[in-house]
Amino acid sequence: MQYLSTRDSQCRVESTQAISRGISVEGGLFVPETLPAITLDTIQSMTKMSYVERAKYVLSLFLTDFTPEEIAYCAENAYTAEKFGSDQIAQISKVEEGEYLLELWHGPTCAFKDMALQILPYLLTTSAKKAAAGKEIVILVATSGDTGKAALEGFKDVPGTKMVVFYPQDGVSQMQKRQMTTQEGNNVAVCAIEGNFDDAQTGVKKIFTDQAVVEKLAQHNMIFSSANSINWGRLLPQVVYYLSTYAELVKAGEIQLGDAINVVVPTGNFGNILAAYYAKKMGLPVNKLICASNANNVLTDFLTTGVYDRNREFYATTSPSMDILISSNLERLLYDLCGRNDATIRDWFGQLSKTGRYEVSEEVKAQIKELFWAGCCDDNGTKQTIGDTFSKDHYLCDTHTAVAVNVYRQYKEATGDETKTVIASTASPYKFASSVLGAITDQIPEDEYAQIDELNRISGLPVPKALAELKNKPVRFTGSIEKAEMEETVLKLLGIG
Repeated sequence: MQYLSTRDSQCRVESTQAISRGISVEGGLFVPETLPAITLDTIQSMTKMSYVERAKYVLSLFLTDFTPEEIAYCAENAYTAEKFGSDQIAQISKVEEGEYLLELWHGPTCAFKDMALQILPYLLTTSAKKAAAGKEIVILVATSGDTGKAALEGFKDVPGTKMVVFYPQDGVSQMQKRQMTTQEGNNVAVCAIEGNFDDAQTGVKKIFTDQAVVEKLAQHNMIFSSANSINWGRLLPQVVYYLSTYAELVKAGEIQLGDAINVVVPTGNFGNILAAYYAKKMGLPVNKLICASNANNVLTDFLTTGVYDRNREFYATTSPSMDILISSNLERLLYDLCGRNDATIRDWFGQLSKTGRYEVSEEVKAQIKELFWAGCCDDNGTKQTIGDTFSKDHYLCDTHTAVAVNVYRQYKEATGDETKTVIASTASPYKFASSVLGAITDQIPEDEYAQIDELNRISGLPVPKALAELKNKPVRFTGSIEKAEMEETVLKLLGIG
């Protein structure tokens, strides 16, 4: 299978090159030339497989330049019961009749990013041996909170790699910040910037495509790659859990083979819901893809109107991992919907870069309307949803999952659709203890670990070991920089500045 760049369809590479590079030289994102088909018979056979076996099967369809042994090595090392607390890996909780929460946060860093970032180091190092033999991989990451820690944990002390993570100084939760600033590993560095996630993401992309920086790395036998969802190796593992979840629901008798489901995803960068879109295109019976945004509702407005406009107020919310106004993975969707016309993509995203705005064609608008439904939920709605869900169902969800639950309820009220629905639950409530606690009680201790203890006392939900152990870990990374200093900082950290 070949991979194309969204901004240059003549650029064709194999999966090892797409994964090791992360992004195309002209700034485009790699997408598979074709999507393999998944039949109902295949899904039926997947009901008899473990999660690891399902992952190996799906990966083999896309990574055709990997050997079966290499794919097995990647999947079997990434998805273990020791790391995820269960052989099921992606666990499912039935909250109400016809409503299922897909808990993607049982991995080492308690966020859905673990589902991809536990396997990416294996995919990347395997790819690099084939496509970039002998070179040291420098991984740059911009994070709104969860990707950073999951990437750091996945890549710590991985031979042949170095990693630099940038996060917005005031744009992550206290627990997310503690997770990153206490990170162990001799090959990793973490740096706060004065700005928001979009500033960090734009800065990283700029460094990636700066030819002078790329050449400087080459002089020191280094190449850039990415652990953000712009890297196909990050996105592909997310396709697996949607297919796996459907197979699990069939296996449990919750749905019949061939029944359509809805999928609800809280998202800011559009990667998680794009994976569900790809699964649908492959043949997964999906009725509607429901996109849930917080107060930074640029995606809601776009999917509703066809106009993308980031020229708006930026809100720091209680669901910080979704505090994003530039959704990178939307480019992959639009490339698909406009008939893979790279000139159109260059035009739209050129407008976005210059003016902060673009409008898609009427044909693309019609396709979006057919595929997606979108809604948004502010902090007040998030708080109420956490409280209501805990009170009614005794189920405790984090702030991002609450946005999805709230938007799903909006969808049901607006449409009357009773199709059985999977809601992506993206983080442990303990990662956002203060906000979650404030939704179920008025008694909120100031200390973040006292908050965790109180949340545990009220809910009975076990505290993840990885979060409990942070309390006594020393902080390694302090201070912050201006966004204009990101390039200089990367070169300095690499020792080549």
